[in-house]
Amino acid sequence: MLCEFDNATTVTKRVTKHHRLDGKWYVVENVEAQVCPECGERYYQAKTLDAIDAMLRGEHTVKRHLDVEVVSL
Repeated sequence: MLCEFDNATTVTKRVTKHHRLDGKWYVVENVEAQVCPECGERYYQAKTLDAIDAMLRGEHTVKRHLDVEVVSL
């Protein structure tokens, strides 16, 4: 697929995705994405995003909890 920002051909990679669902934030590791080698833009298939939502809504293993600060500029 071509990146919509710079027309470079994307490559398939496993990435860490920050994902928001039902007002909560999650960090999901090992997610397949198409990644632009030029600008780093990521593209996810709808079935991948649906699978993440389904996993998070059901029983799932939590590797660890993170303490995150929220700031405003």
